[in-house]
Order: sequence, then C-alpha cells, then structure tokens
Amino acid sequence: MNKFKIALLLLAVTFTTFVQAQEIKNDTLKETPVETKTLVKDTLSPKTNEPINFIADNKYELGGITVIGLQKFEEQTVKVFTGLKVGMELKIPGDKLTSAIKKLYETNQFSRIDVYISKIDGNTAYLEFDVAELPQLSQITIQGVKSSKEKELKKDAELRIGTMVTDNLIVTTKNYIKKTYQDKGYLGAKVTLDTKPDTANVNSVKMLIHVDKGEKIKIKKINFIGTEALTDKTLKSSMKNTKEKVFGRLWKGSKYIEDDYQEDLESLVTTYSEKGYRDARILDETITWNEDNTINLNINIEEGNKYYFGDIKFLGNSKYSDQQLQGMLRIQKGDTYNGIVLKERVTGDGTPDSQDISTLYQDNGYLFSRVVPVETRISNDSIDVEIRIYEDEPTKINKVTINGNDRTNDHVVYREIRTRPGYLYSKSQIIRTIREIGQLGFFDAETITPDIKPNYGDKTVDIDYTIAEKGASQIELQGGYGGGSFIGTVGLSFNNFSIRNIFNGEAYKPLPMGDGQTLSLRLQKSRYYTTGSFSFVEPWLGGKKPQSLSLSMYYSAQYRYSYITNDVSKDERLNIIGASVGIGRRLTWPDDNFSLSQSISYQLYDLKNYPISTFTFETGQSNNLAYNITFSRNSSGPNPIFPKSGSEFAIIGKFTLPWSLMNNKDYSTLSDEEKYKWLEYYKASFTGKWYTSIYKDLVLMTNAEFGFLGRYNTELEYSPFERFFVGGDGMASYQLDGRTTVALRGYENGQISSVLGGTIYNKFQMELRYPITLKPSASIYVLGFLEAGNAYDGFEELNPFNLKRSAGMGLRVFMPAFGLLGIDFAYGFDPITGTQPSGWQTHFVIGQQF
Repeated sequence: MNKFKIALLLLAVTFTTFVQAQEIKNDTLKETPVETKTLVKDTLSPKTNEPINFIADNKYELGGITVIGLQKFEEQTVKVFTGLKVGMELKIPGDKLTSAIKKLYETNQFSRIDVYISKIDGNTAYLEFDVAELPQLSQITIQGVKSSKEKELKKDAELRIGTMVTDNLIVTTKNYIKKTYQDKGYLGAKVTLDTKPDTANVNSVKMLIHVDKGEKIKIKKINFIGTEALTDKTLKSSMKNTKEKVFGRLWKGSKYIEDDYQEDLESLVTTYSEKGYRDARILDETITWNEDNTINLNINIEEGNKYYFGDIKFLGNSKYSDQQLQGMLRIQKGDTYNGIVLKERVTGDGTPDSQDISTLYQDNGYLFSRVVPVETRISNDSIDVEIRIYEDEPTKINKVTINGNDRTNDHVVYREIRTRPGYLYSKSQIIRTIREIGQLGFFDAETITPDIKPNYGDKTVDIDYTIAEKGASQIELQGGYGGGSFIGTVGLSFNNFSIRNIFNGEAYKPLPMGDGQTLSLRLQKSRYYTTGSFSFVEPWLGGKKPQSLSLSMYYSAQYRYSYITNDVSKDERLNIIGASVGIGRRLTWPDDNFSLSQSISYQLYDLKNYPISTFTFETGQSNNLAYNITFSRNSSGPNPIFPKSGSEFAIIGKFTLPWSLMNNKDYSTLSDEEKYKWLEYYKASFTGKWYTSIYKDLVLMTNAEFGFLGRYNTELEYSPFERFFVGGDGMASYQLDGRTTVALRGYENGQISSVLGGTIYNKFQMELRYPITLKPSASIYVLGFLEAGNAYDGFEELNPFNLKRSAGMGLRVFMPAFGLLGIDFAYGFDPITGTQPSGWQTHFVIGQQF
C-alpha cells in the first residue's frame, strides 16, 4: 500500500490566539511526495516516489484518525477532543477540520498541532495529528520572600502543581509579582523566572522565581510647573492617593503607585475644571531620582484661561417654567464656570437623593425625557449655555413583578411597593420602594435591583424587582454559672411569621413563615429568678393599610438571694406581671415617612418581704397603668443594619392618670404602700439620628437625645419606676421596672445616674462607621465614636453643659440567626467620684444597635 502524507494548512491566522508556546505554521497543501514527517514550508517530502491522489477543497469520508507525539494523554482522549468521528463527511481543508484544531488548542494542553493526510483510499481520507504537549508544573519555588508570602503569591498568581506551562503563564506571573511589589512602594522590584525539565516526571518542569523587592521608594517632592492660578497646596490636596513624604503622617503613605498616580493626574485636571479652568491640561510628567533613593514627581500643567457662566437659556420646556428649572439648576450668570457642577445639576450626581433637572422630570413620569447641557458660545472669558430639554410624553407603569422571594409571600412585598400599574413613572418612588423592601429585614438590602424595561411604542414601562431572601428569624441559647446558680436562656424570634397557617401542617418548613409577622418568645431561669415573655406584631392589620397591631405579655418572679449563705428564700419575692396592646399606623402627613403608635400597658408589682431600692416598703402591691404614644419619622436606609442616608426621629410620651388629684386623699398621712398603690407620672423623651455618607461607604451617624420624668402632685416624690439609668453598654438586662437604659460607653452600667436613677438625661453622639462586608450571611462594620451625656435628679440639678465625655472604637457583627453582636473599647474622660477619670472600659453588645 502506498503511504503518503500531506500537511494541511488550515487558516493559520485563525489559531494564533490559541497558540500558547509557538505560532501555528502557515503551510500550504501540496501534492509533493515526502520521505519524512518533517514539515517543509510549501512542500511535502514523500516516503515513496508515487503521487497521492488528493484534490484540495474536495469532500472526503473520514476513514480514521491517528495521534502521535503524546506523552501523558491517551490517543482516544485527543480524538474525543477533536469532535471528529469516523465516517463523517469532511472537506479538506474546511470548517470541520478548522474547528477540530481550534478545540484542541482551547484545551490549553498543547503547544503545537500539525495535521497530515496519511492516506487517500478512493473517496476516503485518513488523518494523522502530530501534537506536542505543553509541560506541566511539578515544583514551584519562590525565593527572596517569607514562606507565608510565598504561599500568598502562589495563590494569587494561580500557580498550582499540574498547571500547563505556557509563555503566557511565564510572562503574566512575572509581571503580576513585579506589580504586586511596585504597588506596595517597591518601585525598583526585580523578578526573574526560570524553568528547567524535571527528570523525575514525564514532560514536567520545575519553576524557580527569584524576587528582589529592593527598598521602598518614597515620594520626596511633588513639583508643579507652569502653575499660577492654583496653589501647590490646593493641587496636592486634590491628589488623594499620591502624597509627599511627611514626618508623622501615618494615615497616608508616600508610596508611588502608577495606577493611583494616573488617577490623581486626572483629579488635577478636574480640580482646575471646578475652578473655571476648563482648558487646563497636563503637558508632561516626569520622575527624577534623588541620592537618598527617593523620587520627585514633576508635573507640567498648562492652566489656560479662567471662564465664567454667561447667558443660560432653557429650550423645549413646557412642563416647568424657566424660573422653576433655574431654581433646580442653582447657577447664575457670572458664576465661575464649572462643567462638573453643570452636569450634576442637569443629569444628576449618581446619588439616590440627587437634586437635578433630569430627576425632576423622571420623578413626574417623563421617563423618556432627555436634558442636555450644550455650550453654545465662548466670548472672551464667558461661556453661554443652553439646557436643551426633550420632554416627550408622560410614561405610565404597565406591569410590576418581583422575583427571588422564595419564603416571603408576594403580598408582603407588593404592599411595600410604591410603583404600581397605572401610576406615572417616578424615579424617587423606585428608590423609596428599594428602601421599604430593605427595611422589612427579610431580604438582602444591598442586592435589591430594579430592572426597568421601557416600552417606547406605547409610552409605558415594566418594572421587575429582583430580591434575595436572607434569614429573618433569630435564636438565643445561653447557659452559664454565676452567683451560685446555673442560668439558662432560651429565646426565639420569628420575624417573618405566618399565624394564619399555624394549623396548616404543610406550612411547617420548619415553621409557618412568609406573612411578615413577628412572634417572639423568651424564657430565662435560674435558682433565684424566672422571667418569661411573649410578643406578637401584625404590621398590616386587615391586610389593606399599613396599620399594625402589637400584643405582649411578660412575667417575672425574683427571690431573695443571700450572697453570704448562698441560700434562696422563696418567701421573700418580687413578682411582676405585665401586658400591653398597641395600634400603630403609617401617616400620610407631613409625609409618609411619619408614623404614630399608641398603646395601653399594665404592670402589677407584687412584693413580699422583698426590699428593693426603688420602693420604701417591702410588702405590698403597686399598679402601673399607662398610655403610651410615639410620633416618629424614619427615612434611613436602604439597609436597616447599616443605613447610609436619611434620618430617624422619635418623640415618645408615657402617661398615667393623676390618681392623687382624683381621689381627694391626704397623701401626707398615707403610708408608702398606699401612696404607690397606683403609680402616677408623665414621661417624655426625644431621639434624633442622622446618617450622612462622607465618602462612598464611610458613614457619619450623629445622635441627640434627651428625656425627663415628671409628676402631677408635688406632695409626692417622683415615681420610683420609669427612671433613666445612664452609662455603660445600654443593655436593659431583665429589670421590668420601666427603666430606660441609656448607653454611654466609657463608664460602667448605670454609673452616671444616681442609685434610684435620674429623672432627666441628655446625650450627644457622633459615630463614624465603615463596613467590612454587608453580605446576607453576616454584616460587619467597624466604628469610632465620641459621646457625651449625663443624668440629673430634677430640674434644679439640670446643667446641660456638665457632660460626661468618652471616645473609643468598636466592631459590630450582624448574623440573621443571632442578631447583632458587638464589642466596644471606650475611654471615659471624666470622673464619677473623686478626681480620677473613668478610664478604659470594654463593652459587649448583644441584640442592640447604637
């Protein structure tokens, strides 16, 4: 049998992107006889002198495939990779053969693939693939770095045993390691990379990388050339990442990082533009080295002329007058020209609460409107601007859908949506919807995404909200030993409960969930006390209006415990029974961020031979029947765990009936047990929090709060209950005497108040927060704070400027199953008694957010 081989050139240019180690040879099929398998450009050397009957571009039936050159791969594996099958019709050369070679290169396992016709038998062709496998990494060594850093570099550069070694791998690895050190300030870092065959393994190589990072290169001086309009100080401050070497500055280094430097050069131009120098540009920038191994950055700037706004005209506006649009633009003729501010006032600054002309139109249904600022004339130093407005027609919402709520029922989400079919399109209402859904606490607020689908033909829009469920229930299990007794706590809080399915066995997965209700149970027990509580909240009573119903009941039994004998006497006890029922509703005035809630609460305090500091009698009963009202506004969000904008305000009042003014008794002759049979007081407090985004995710929370406890009858002392206890972590523990615990870190719990608690308090707070992660599984953020506050026993002692001050830092971790956990380290600057400051205090936080 005559055996000839003809090489197939198949669009070599097509495969250059797949070649890892060599270029594919651009050979042409010839009918020249061959004697060896060696490819010779444009020729074939036959093993015999007999010609082969091959006609280019003809179709042949594939008779068989052989593969040579393999070292580790099985021949059958390579055949499968090609996608070619015996018996299939094949054009030579043609698309199918081209695709086969492409598939082999895409496996990243071969450095060379040559294809031959080994035999032609009538209309049947036999192919031979001659391949060269890429070598594998068998050993990786990085010299010049610590072992821990070596592991980190291998991981980040994706260097693993068994990886195929290509030219691309070698180049990218070398460049990556070099850039890693340059980004850390080692500007002269050198990296060498060598490979050598591993004789112990087939087709394997060892890789040796040597790193010489050198010394850190600091920026000694930043020199500006050609600048007159702006000072060097102004220009340097605009460079946020590139700084000169200054002794004592720890928060920002002076490393030279190329990417950051290029970004800062753009900031320089932006700074000039904001000052009216719209033509400013950087002519060139160079680096010079100093003898002390530092560098100077030399930046040559052409400032150009300073410009001012000239005439500003509005064209195409019929919905709003020029005066209304001018009020939104807030730019006057003669103002320094600022193209960035002009763009932000016209098309927005990218923030949810942006005040601009485009948002004005989009908030009122004009989804398809366009607002374009155009410079129309430059005369001397003035630039005339036209705001060209294409209003189009109002857009109505056609369809609203949600997806991603696997556990929460649709109606719970839909009732919070502010964009409904038939409504005019409103950008602000979409933002509000995102906030309201996030505030539910059932979904990851960071990933709520509206997909807006405009339909220009009929001037409608479809909106699809994509949401992701997260854990909404919490469990509390605690156990410990203290005070001579084991203390156990079990708490369950179901924040997306469904009470209507409580008797539906199929709904238990593992509990009936999805209707947005809250059910909480808690039991704590030790040898000398037992407390238990139950609460239920329905946020949408009746299902049609945002009107809530809340119910709660609790019980506490506390027995006298002797720390000397370690005995518990159940004949000396304090029992507290309480219940409350409340109604709350969302208001529409002054706006729908306001809410009003009212409730009636009752507590019975039953003492038997049990002395406590808040009562002057040891045996008897006291009743506390009160009306509670809260007027609040909450626009914070969108994430309730880590709000980035908005505010929270609350005015809270609690009132009992003035029993002493109604019963005509002479309280000067009554025993304390009789005086306090029915507690009487009025109590008011205010809390206000503001959230301000300082830079990206860096958020400043400011807080101001105060409260006071009053009395109706001056013949009676202030109520022994409902007092303010200031200081410490703010955790309420298990006391059920109506006290308000106010956190003031840097001091011990309740230390700032008197033993009985204060009747007036005030507090001020600033807290800077930054998130580490806001993932649904765990939200973590760090914080630094300044606090000041105090408690007073009556108005006669009130001195609002006599405050106990503190500062510190902390960490918060929110996990859906366990709630909020945190730790704070705080320093109290002022003494409580004597002259020594309170000093350092450590506070642990569970289930509470400051």
